[in-house]
Amino acid sequence: MSKTKTSFFCQNCGAQSGKWIGKCPSCNEWNTYVEEVIHKEEKHSGSSRSTSSQRANKPLRVSEIEQSGEVRIALSDKELNRVLGGGVVPGSVVLFGGEPGIGKSTLMLQVALQAPLQLSPSGRGPNTNNGMKVLYVSGEESEQQIRMRADRMKVSHGRGDVEGASDNCFILSETSMQNIFKQIEVLEPNLVIVDSIQTMYSAHIDSAPGSISQVRECTAELLRYAKESSTPVFLIGHITKDGTLAGPKVLEHMVDTVLQFEGDRHHIYRLLRTLKNRFGSTNELGIYEMTGTGLREVSNPSEILITAREEPMSGVAIATMMEGARPMLIEIQTLVSSAVYGTPQRTATGFDAKRLSMLLAVLEKRCGFKLGIKDVFLNIAGGIKVEDPAIDLAVICATLSSSEDIPISQKFCFAAEVGLSGEIRPVSRIESRISEAEKLGFEQIFISKYNLKGLNQKNFGIKIVSVAKVEDVFRLLFG
Repeated sequence: MSKTKTSFFCQNCGAQSGKWIGKCPSCNEWNTYVEEVIHKEEKHSGSSRSTSSQRANKPLRVSEIEQSGEVRIALSDKELNRVLGGGVVPGSVVLFGGEPGIGKSTLMLQVALQAPLQLSPSGRGPNTNNGMKVLYVSGEESEQQIRMRADRMKVSHGRGDVEGASDNCFILSETSMQNIFKQIEVLEPNLVIVDSIQTMYSAHIDSAPGSISQVRECTAELLRYAKESSTPVFLIGHITKDGTLAGPKVLEHMVDTVLQFEGDRHHIYRLLRTLKNRFGSTNELGIYEMTGTGLREVSNPSEILITAREEPMSGVAIATMMEGARPMLIEIQTLVSSAVYGTPQRTATGFDAKRLSMLLAVLEKRCGFKLGIKDVFLNIAGGIKVEDPAIDLAVICATLSSSEDIPISQKFCFAAEVGLSGEIRPVSRIESRISEAEKLGFEQIFISKYNLKGLNQKNFGIKIVSVAKVEDVFRLLFG
């Protein structure tokens, strides 16, 4: 019999050590090393899956590699397709994380139930005669619990019943990787969803499910299966109290795509962001609305991010921003009041507080507004976080509107960056921003005069107002 080997792993970053140490040299955390058994069984003694398909690879020149067109499986969820870069790539492994109760399992079950019943042989995924088979593996819920959630969703393909939607969706309540791969060999699914990777365990590792070595080994087995069979795999992962994905950091390096589900579970809107994507952009954003029957895609987020008001209010301005290739209009709310305490407060929700301080300094230096003795509170309506510098002009206008108590017209919007000298700087993709503002019924949009180069204003029905300095904007809005 082979001797059992043990090693110490950091529960925070996954670093390995032959002996226990107090401070992790990788992440500098204290008392995070835990001893785990890492002895593996022999290859011939019941491996997770057959290795008959494995072959020895040889090195090739770049010119010798066969080039094939980009093939993606278009899921029924358009928001998820956008975040993934146009669909899921065959053979890719997607890690899906988020807070408890945010809706991870709900979204993945919707994807499984709404899988295409027929896949065209021309293009979008595997060519199968019986449609796209989806295997939903759950280590946290029983089959009956999943059926109850599926009945509540009322998902169908035009038939009006859950049975019609779930003909090609198979549910497996299992935590053993060996048993899961046995069912995969029998079913041969086109998509595998694992909920969650922390509940899975492999008999080759003598440690508890959820441990560093188990998570790494189970993910490695699923990764090998995905690459060899060209079957996409979705992994649902837990997160820590710091908001990072639980398990070793190497887990995020192993997978192809890392998605993060954000939002407050006490509110109805959810945001889906990409932290890593080997096959597309990481700037895309998906928005969902949580309802009693599941998650609903929000195709036009500008309508939910702008508050419907009967009369203009001071301290409110509309900005155009870009999330990947999608233009969005958001509402900037600012409140400027006299400082009650000795030190004026600078509070920003959804916006960088240091950038807010910089913009306030520009207003005080270039325009003469005494904002250093006043409290300034800024909020991005809708609970989203914005990093696009194109909203700088809207932040300044909302601040001036609140300071002077003069409302800005609801038909005005802004798209420009503000420099330290008070100049209005140009922003990228100005045509998309102007088109989005025109589509939502705005009458005027304020942009930098440097964005007019190469811009054909006759293509737009909205009035384009070009400005060069902050003083020009103040003069046009407030006289």
